[in-house]
Amino acid sequence: MPIRTLLALVALAAKLLPAADEAGFRPLFDGKTLQGWRLVAGHGAGYKAENGMIVCPEGGGGKLMTEEEFANFVLRFEYRIFAGGNNGINIRAPFEGRPAYVGMEIQILDDDSDKYKARIKPEQHTGSVYDVIPARTGFAHPPGEWNEEEITANGRQITVKLNGVVILDVNLDIVKEPQILEKHPGLLRASGHLGLLGHNERTEFRNLRVKRLP
Repeated sequence: MPIRTLLALVALAAKLLPAADEAGFRPLFDGKTLQGWRLVAGHGAGYKAENGMIVCPEGGGGKLMTEEEFANFVLRFEYRIFAGGNNGINIRAPFEGRPAYVGMEIQILDDDSDKYKARIKPEQHTGSVYDVIPARTGFAHPPGEWNEEEITANGRQITVKLNGVVILDVNLDIVKEPQILEKHPGLLRASGHLGLLGHNERTEFRNLRVKRLP
């Protein structure tokens, strides 16, 4: 066997084997169907399973929520947006209500798009607790490339790691302004559903897995 072919097989095997720090994680998506998920307030084509991905197609979206609820957890996944893309990850959310307010939304956005650049607030950039707490910027890959993200919710501590860099690590108790807490009651929720928040632009998700924390 040519050495190049052997090296390629070794690299493929490494990708297929679970990493040592993946202990305790389980998949949220079977790669073929949306079993275990519920579409809430969907529009257009909603979401679909496609080639091992959950896809929000062009013109589709709404809230695709897990049937299960999660309190403390680590969520890992990969996502890919395209030019002008806008999506988000809902955490600790109920099925009903505006997701970024009755729960929390961790933003996914093409920050450098002319649609958004210089027009949005710091707390609307990728990785932010939407409309509340800004994340560090500049660590997302360009549109069309895959990003790896990890969201940890452990009690009041929310941590977001994007492509290996911690871009948000915050205790929600720093938010004390009555007007913000009134607008975002989800900041006080201890558990709820996970969700994908599509906004008409195509977004792709794969390798979604979760680990519950005590």
